Amino acid sequence: PTHAGSFDIAYLGCLPGFVLMAPADEAELKHMVATAVAIDDRPSALRYPRGEGFGVELPGEGRPLEIGKGRIVTEGSTVALLSFGGRLQECVAAADQLAALGLSTTVADARFAKPLDTDLIARLARNHEVLVTIEEGSVGGFGSFVLQNLASEGLLDRGLKVRQMVLPDAFIDHDKPEKMYERAGLNAAGIVGTVLASLGREIVAKSLAERA
Repeated sequence: PTHAGSFDIAYLGCLPGFVLMAPADEAELKHMVATAVAIDDRPSALRYPRGEGFGVELPGEGRPLEIGKGRIVTEGSTVALLSFGGRLQECVAAADQLAALGLSTTVADARFAKPLDTDLIARLARNHEVLVTIEEGSVGGFGSFVLQNLASEGLLDRGLKVRQMVLPDAFIDHDKPEKMYERAGLNAAGIVGTVLASLGREIVAKSLAERA
């Protein structure tokens, strides 16, 4: 458990000028490798996820991404799920479940933890009631960077409900990736439960968790 790659964003993020990326799927990984190759003026790092890919169509070749820019995957109006890394598919599944409960949900892929896409973060914060960050990393990582940005830009001043979903602050026993994420609550059911609890719907959240 001491050799899990869950602490990288937290300890690299404090280094000046570092570019930090995490792919949502195998196609994004290909683009991020190309991005890292193209960066020649500063250090960069990208996460190489453990486990299997999602079966998405791969591009013929990777293309360098715009540094510090994320993307909107689906657009809603009440809840915003900001994913960093391989939990994007779970966020999309959670958005479908939330839509069935009447909660219109935006799903965004941050792509970069540093530099942050501050324009995207501001857009999500201003246009939604709830903002949840989801990452496959430890405390002190991507979600903390986002929260610091929200605070410094005054985006918490009007009652935005912010929640961070990270791995537990402990060494996690080795297992299959999905089992580890399930125990950590970093799956669709956990995301839905976090959103509902933030809105005061704990009874519904508990019922969903029990069924999962």
